[in-house]
Amino acid sequence: MAFPVDLRRCQALGLAGTAFLALGGETAGALPVEDLVSPESGRAALGLVGVYFGVVLLIAAWAGLGRVIRGPEPPTPRALLLVLATWAAPLLLAPPLFSRDVYSYLAQGAMVHAHLDVYAYGPAQLGGPLADEVAPVWRDTAAPYGPVFLVVASALSGLTRGELPTGLLGMRLVALLGVALMAFALPRLARHCGADPAAALWLGALNPLVLLHLVAGAHNDALMLGLLGMGLLGTVRSSSAASRRPARTLAASAERPSSSATRAFVRHADRTHRTPLLFPRSSRQSPAARGRSHVLGVVLVTLAALVKAPAALGLLAVIALRRHVGVVRATVTTTLVALATTVAATAVAGTGYGWIAALKTPVSPHNWSPTSVLGRATGRLLDGLGSDLAPLAEPAWHAVGVAATAITVLVIWVKLRPAPVYALGLSLAVVAVLGPAIRPWYALWGLFLIAAAAPSASVRHRVAAATAVLALAVLPSGGPPDLAQVVLAVSGGMLAVVVLWQAHQADRAPVLGRTA
Repeated sequence: MAFPVDLRRCQALGLAGTAFLALGGETAGALPVEDLVSPESGRAALGLVGVYFGVVLLIAAWAGLGRVIRGPEPPTPRALLLVLATWAAPLLLAPPLFSRDVYSYLAQGAMVHAHLDVYAYGPAQLGGPLADEVAPVWRDTAAPYGPVFLVVASALSGLTRGELPTGLLGMRLVALLGVALMAFALPRLARHCGADPAAALWLGALNPLVLLHLVAGAHNDALMLGLLGMGLLGTVRSSSAASRRPARTLAASAERPSSSATRAFVRHADRTHRTPLLFPRSSRQSPAARGRSHVLGVVLVTLAALVKAPAALGLLAVIALRRHVGVVRATVTTTLVALATTVAATAVAGTGYGWIAALKTPVSPHNWSPTSVLGRATGRLLDGLGSDLAPLAEPAWHAVGVAATAITVLVIWVKLRPAPVYALGLSLAVVAVLGPAIRPWYALWGLFLIAAAAPSASVRHRVAAATAVLALAVLPSGGPPDLAQVVLAVSGGMLAVVVLWQAHQADRAPVLGRTA
């Protein structure tokens, strides 16, 4: 029998989950060096159990919310955004979780602020307390991020004067801004793609990976995805194809099992979406205004790519969405605007073009991407055979991965030719899987756009299942696990399952009593 669910119950359960995450993170998270707790201590063990107890509660709340959205009276987008804010609130002041990358961001921002070349040196060149917080494997590694993010990190360093607590809070607020942009863009992109806006918010913004890694982990992927989503939204609204298809028609074309949620969104949008913030409705735009929206869209997508490079694939979607003006014209105008934006942003940042070479930043030896795993396995095999080619195995597999990525992306755009936003989501998913490095939050690159443009409920369900697995894949400290930590994490998750089952049984008891 299914668990009984409603919006308030899901909201409360998810809040409990993130509260346990925040509390457990106080001893088991990616803490500052001076606050680190020995993994063998009882406090660290209790914290690890608490974190995974919270993760499982959050996953259960999210799964239950999905059932509510598919129900006869789905919540409005405003109600879903309130749920997102409620779930995220306990994480705002929690320590960093699941990664120490945020300390690298702060150190790199301080380097730019001090006029040190972040593309030539690692945080070790900075020295001092901030450099000590960076994971040892990255202290001598140049920044792999674009000038837009480094400008943000540098400005934050100046505002916080290098103070760690305020710096961490500032980076989390930047990540929250990115999540807010994602949440703004998602339902609107979904309407234009003929998908269910409520389901798009559920899969793309309320997703546990968003809360665990973009909010709790404060990853700059949030800013990249927020800018990318807003850029695509501007391009979609500038296209004449979108202006000829009213939103109500698109909503009606959504898949039938989710039509109730779509109708709820459209009714809500008719009441509240009178004046969009950045992009006027395409049906009200003149050709000149649509051109300006297109330019703004290209600028935003380019800025996203200057946070993290994978977003550059968004320019393919921009060109595809503007193909009604001619592919050559769309390609030329998009390229020129993107180049101008890149030159201007790099000049403002003052960091130079070292970010291009920094795209070759080395991969962590503990990375579990398919090509890295195959490379290490091949290297050990060749080493056992006494071959001198063993050191070349991993780079060779990485090259194979890059080639496979290029071929697969080409097939998606040229052979399969799905809708542009969905094609971009698939392409970014391929880049994440076949690239030389993979992290759970990389899955959000493609998931964000697949959520906005998924052609069927079955696609969303498969992506959601993968999300639930990935949410359990990383320790809250961000370090490699040992057997004892895995046992504690599993114990915390199983404890949450027991508690959920007992709550389910308690809900059933009055019903069974009345039946008897």
